[in-house]
This record gives sequence, C-alpha cells and structure tokens, in this order.
Amino acid sequence: MSLNLHITIDPNSGFCFGVVYAIEMAEEILDEEGQLYCLGDIVHNDEEVKRLQAKGLEIIDLHRFSQLSNCKVLIRAHGEPASTYKTALEKNIELIDASCPVVLKLQNRIKNSYDKKEPLYIYGKRGHAEVIGLSAQANDEAVVFESWEELDVATMPKKISLFSQTTKSTDSFYTISNRLQASGIEVEVNDTICRQVSNRDKDLRTFASKYDKVVFVSGKKSSNGKVLYNVCKETNPNTIFISEVNELYSASFSTGENVGICGATSTPMWLMEQVKDELLKL
Repeated sequence: MSLNLHITIDPNSGFCFGVVYAIEMAEEILDEEGQLYCLGDIVHNDEEVKRLQAKGLEIIDLHRFSQLSNCKVLIRAHGEPASTYKTALEKNIELIDASCPVVLKLQNRIKNSYDKKEPLYIYGKRGHAEVIGLSAQANDEAVVFESWEELDVATMPKKISLFSQTTKSTDSFYTISNRLQASGIEVEVNDTICRQVSNRDKDLRTFASKYDKVVFVSGKKSSNGKVLYNVCKETNPNTIFISEVNELYSASFSTGENVGICGATSTPMWLMEQVKDELLKL
C-alpha cells in the first residue's frame, strides 16, 4: 500500500554558483576531450563525483599532480595555494582554474594582511582544501581554529585580524569576534563569508519548519552539509540525513506525511529529484 507522501524540494537548495561554475567548466572539457584531471574532489558529494568520473574526470592528489606534465588539470572552487601554480609552470600543466571568486578575494585579503605583518586568525576547518589555500597566503603562520574553545585569549596578541572560511556560519563568526573584543582584544573583522551560503541558514529554518519530516541530502565529507543539516535538525527534530537514495527507509515515514527535501551547497539538484522519485514509490 502506498504511503501517499506529499513531497516538496527546497528551491533554494543545490549547488552554490562556485560549484556550478567548476562543474560547467569540467563538463565542457569532458564533452570535447573525454578526459580531465581534477586536483581533489571537484565537489564534496560522492554521487556527483561518480557521475563526472563516468564522463572521464580523474580525481588526483598533490603527489600525483607533481608527477604529471603536458596536460590539463582543473582547480576546483576551493582554490589552491601559490605552490600549485608554481608546480604547473614547471611541469607545463595547463590549469583550468575554477577557483570561486569569493575564495580568491579572501586569499588576496589574507595575503595583504600578512604583508602588513598583522597577527592573523582564521576561523575554519583545519585540513579543509579552502583553509589550506588560505593559510598558505600567510606562509602557514596564521592561527587556524575551529571553535571559541580552542582560543587561549590570555596568550593572544592585543590586536588581530580575524578571517573566516567562506562557508562558516555568520552568527558563529560574529559571536567569536564579539567575545574577543569583550575580552579586551582589538579585532580587525574581515567578514569574508559567502552570503549565498550563509543565507541558506535562515532559508532552511523557514523551509524545515513547514514539514512533518525533512530529508537532508549531502555528501558525508561536506563541511557545509554538516552545518546545514544541524540547522534543519534544530528546527525540525524529524530531519533525516542521507547521502544517497538507497539510504531511505520506508519505516521512517507515515502515511500522508508532508516531506521536505533539501541539501547542502554541494548537493546536486538531480540527486534531490532522485530522492523525491524514490519517496513517491513508497
């Protein structure tokens, strides 16, 4: 017997413009040449990566990159440190640069602050591709931290320049900035958070509140996905996290429920459509 679920996909979910740009560039070359290297996952979504790999995209790491020559390599939206461009010049590698303009602007601002010898603090996830590129602009001398608890205010300089990974929560960033200033530290606040990403927070709260259950679709490696899933879960405790269609279970749903589907900035719309089709079969 059909559960007769009523399904709505969040129109504001899906790829941010930086990811759209990178994937469009990759697909254009793949359609023409049938093969392209990409330095790191083009997007933190395994299903989308598999789709592009089937078209000829080959994901490589820095070690493999250093062994290549006379070929094309895509730089994804997260951006890369200057050392990557240097290697490309030495090896005659043509870089297809899909670095997000928001990330590039942030890299430049960090470099300018570093050149002025300002103490730099970056609110972001250690080891994340974007943060590695940001830290490199300051010769890896910036302090990267993931939460307020990691900061030892007593030993910090009395004046700092504060930056953020582009996909972090605006509220958390300003909470940290305000607490630092309340502790007597002068903070040069550089709000470099992408508004297309940060505005999803408010939009998702509104969306998630409308449904009996919410299915949040995201790759497990997506930092943005973890943040936005928690936003949905806080708003609607009946939120389910899945990465692929086969993770859906009919036992999770009741007859006639209104179900909302949404996702991270790295979640393709086609995958959310696939989830909707599967739910309609229940």
